[in-house]
Amino acid sequence: MLKLFRISSLLEGISYLVILCVTLGVISRDFVYVLGMTHGVLFMLYFVLSLAASHKQGWSVMTWLLVLLASLVPFAFIPVELFVRKELLKNEQAAATNLAQGS
Repeated sequence: MLKLFRISSLLEGISYLVILCVTLGVISRDFVYVLGMTHGVLFMLYFVLSLAASHKQGWSVMTWLLVLLASLVPFAFIPVELFVRKELLKNEQAAATNLAQGS
């Protein structure tokens, strides 16, 4: 679940930056509909997966709210990426410990 959330976080963050490129005039306004719909779908996916990952990982409500708030701030997906990477590493270490204790 966490890996899927990580992918959706990166895609949502990049799509947000692409939308901002339209606003700045770097990308033609002809693509607003397609880019906006894509970003909207990715944002909804991000929201649902962040809720699911938060529940599965046992994050506090404040942690989940900060992760959700990060989707509204440009480039904030980078600290979320670092946080999720740390959580994945923690999960892998816990799995290795459980495997070592089981043998």
